[in-house]
Amino acid sequence: MSAAPDEVVAQRDRELSESPAVRELLGEALPQIVQFAEMLETDGELRGLIGPRELPRLWERHILNSAAVVQFVRDAPTIADIGSGAGLPGIVVAAMVPSATVTLIEPMERRCTWLAEVVEALGLENVVIKRGRAEEFHDAFEVAAVTSRAVAALDKLSRLSLPLVEVGGQMVVLKGQNVQQEIPKALKVIRRFKASEPEVLSAEVAAGVESTTVVRIRR
Repeated sequence: MSAAPDEVVAQRDRELSESPAVRELLGEALPQIVQFAEMLETDGELRGLIGPRELPRLWERHILNSAAVVQFVRDAPTIADIGSGAGLPGIVVAAMVPSATVTLIEPMERRCTWLAEVVEALGLENVVIKRGRAEEFHDAFEVAAVTSRAVAALDKLSRLSLPLVEVGGQMVVLKGQNVQQEIPKALKVIRRFKASEPEVLSAEVAAGVESTTVVRIRR
């Protein structure tokens, strides 16, 4: 009897997570990110953080997809992640860029509780968790880079993100392949903040992993 489709996908995902290319990509952050993935596998669905159909492809679709943003923010001393939710990409970024102070912004209390548990379990000393919506912090602080994943369309995301980006900094967000369709509507907002035209980039992560679409806007 052949394996069920989800079992095949899950096996491939496990093999991918253990591949030399992924181990090299994650480097010293590997133990923390493996532990984070295990926490998501154990509690993610139960706590409404990740859908059951996403668990078999947790590494490829979520962990490594989040890691794609790191190459653009590795030199940023301060990073804010908007709508952190389960910690994607914020927790992955914090583990892979220990030199940066990473602020996780999340409005839902139960998700902030989860993020605090993850931060403690992983021993991440470079993370600050702020409960609230991004716009509540527009006059509170600025950072060198703002990240997000699956939060909103680009026009709304620009309104939320760019006020948090210091001059000379950047907004780097993970988007779907159809993001080009969102750009015309977002240009008015982007120009209001005197930011650059959006760059749509294909971010390679590791061998065997599908590239990720990233939008970068410099302020």
